Amino acid sequence: MLLVSDKEVIASSATAYKQFIDSVPTSADTVKSALVKKVGNNIATAVVSYLKSKGLESEAASFAWEFNLIKDTTANAFCMPGGKVAVFEGILPFTQTEAGLAVVVGHEIAHAVAKHSNERLSQQLLAQYGATLTDILASNKPAATRQTINVLYGLGAQVGVILPYSRQHEYEADKLGLIFMAMAGYDPNEAVYFWERMSKLGSGSMFEFMSTHPTDEHRIEKIKQCLPEANGYLKK
Repeated sequence: MLLVSDKEVIASSATAYKQFIDSVPTSADTVKSALVKKVGNNIATAVVSYLKSKGLESEAASFAWEFNLIKDTTANAFCMPGGKVAVFEGILPFTQTEAGLAVVVGHEIAHAVAKHSNERLSQQLLAQYGATLTDILASNKPAATRQTINVLYGLGAQVGVILPYSRQHEYEADKLGLIFMAMAGYDPNEAVYFWERMSKLGSGSMFEFMSTHPTDEHRIEKIKQCLPEANGYLKK
């Protein structure tokens, strides 16, 4: 259910991302920051190839990739629609390796590729405005729509918060993320190890990154089911 155009969502997301980056300190660790950019660009290249292989050249061209490592102890990461990615230093102890980082970045980018933010935003709009929403959109009033987007997406004092995804969105992002990281040359089996580390060291709901996600056990089970397909994309 996409009630708001991709153009509007991407434009608002770019504005919100810039406001966020301007309001928080980025990491002073040049080595780790460079690794985030390296992994991000590798995944981005894989995504573009994947979309083009599906005949979605226009979708591939809609991304303006940007990757930043944020100086924050929260175990979190996100990708805004349009390819604006933020990784928090607090999640690096759990990623541990370059492939582990690819799990996180691939998963978050998958949300953007699958337009989960647009779907969640559309659901929020429908819940907020009900029957009047159709009239608002049909009347072609982009200013009102953009204002609503900015309200719902406004980062404000909240650090890196995006509309929470459903469990189905999470599972879909896991699957796509495995494919993207495999296409980028990273072993998708690392996803199992990453989530096992999160489960053992993090005690679940303590972390923003996991706050709206499925349980670790269910996620790992689903990931294992997707591995045969993902491994088929792994670069030889």
